[in-house]
Amino acid sequence: MPRAAQGRRVSLGASSNADANIASRSVPGLLPVFESLKAVSSPEVSPNPSSPRPRSPTPALALIQLATQPPSSATMSPALLSEVPAVVEAPSDPKVEAAARAAPYYNARLDPANYLEGPLSENPATRLRQLLARPGIVTAPGICDGISARAAVEAGFECLYQSGAATTASRLGQPDLAIATLNDFVGAAEMVCSLSPTTPVIADADTGFGGPANVARTVTKYARAGVAGLHIEDQVQTKRCGHLLGKQVVSREEFVTRIRAAVIARDMIPGGSDFVIIGRTDSAQVLGMDEAIERLKLAADAGADVCFIEGVKTKQLLERTVRLLAPKPVLVNVISGGLTPSFTSKEAEATGAKIIIFSLASCVPMMHAVRAAMKSLKETGTDFACAQGMGPREFFEVMGLEEVMTIDSKAGGSAFDSI
Repeated sequence: MPRAAQGRRVSLGASSNADANIASRSVPGLLPVFESLKAVSSPEVSPNPSSPRPRSPTPALALIQLATQPPSSATMSPALLSEVPAVVEAPSDPKVEAAARAAPYYNARLDPANYLEGPLSENPATRLRQLLARPGIVTAPGICDGISARAAVEAGFECLYQSGAATTASRLGQPDLAIATLNDFVGAAEMVCSLSPTTPVIADADTGFGGPANVARTVTKYARAGVAGLHIEDQVQTKRCGHLLGKQVVSREEFVTRIRAAVIARDMIPGGSDFVIIGRTDSAQVLGMDEAIERLKLAADAGADVCFIEGVKTKQLLERTVRLLAPKPVLVNVISGGLTPSFTSKEAEATGAKIIIFSLASCVPMMHAVRAAMKSLKETGTDFACAQGMGPREFFEVMGLEEVMTIDSKAGGSAFDSI
């Protein structure tokens, strides 16, 4: 493996004893089991379609599996290495990567062939898998709040993208610099999913908000909120928007651990969940395209349903990515003024990409519109021009007025008979 791809590791002082102490505090009586199964380092999966399907891991075993992953590490860009103290050589473990490649995750129930036939499901996760398995690109506009979500559904989009950057801006008025919490994101997602319950929503879950157990919790909370799928990335915890400079990424092993934890959590959802796990890498700008593709291959082997390469800079590189990752679907993110060319949906489809998201499709136009409205109000003393003739009832109709009135009437209410 080239030295550049091996990366460097910052020692965080993690140890199996520390993991055992954490496990014993988290679950009473777990320590003896933890000690006996300390060698466990990855979930039991079927290596191929002909292998017998394993039983779902028990919660205790899953926790042990998560706790016994390799310690956390961070891979940084060469420009930043000279500024970081106490950095030691720690090349990627060939045994870990060989093990991952020898037994790639396979779940017969989630095989894309199972989603080719029949009407679109009312379950948003199942519907997303159907859209991925069938012809045509999935176009998901980035939404940031209830108004943008309603407008996107009204326009006829079959899938929505809850952008982390847009949600952070709308909910907190802050930049996309790892400021928003899991609760911020899940709260926004739950609201959006409630507005059109059958429309799949793909959520930005950043780095998963912590170690393996945190990633698993993130998946569980998003699934309960009604989200159809999410993406987990390989940036360090102090991450930033994928189209800004100065990004840092964790090691291959830590990235794969995040994906594996997400898959375990999905597979532990009672009843069998179709929740979609998307592996995202930001390493192309840090370690190069070859490393980015290699990381996505490892993520796919660990169980990622879709591969998301952030910041791909040319059509040719996107085509190469799609070709090398086939048959896994590839997601591309387009942001005006960002690192990726301004592909149209049709242009992205022509490269072989399966999902295209426009992360800032709502919040940037909203910023321009609100700025103009505030400027006009300040200068003219009225907002009539900016309202463009839309009155309260017309606005509330977009927000679901008729639905609320119908529910009230069917229940025997009469509060809204005249509006």
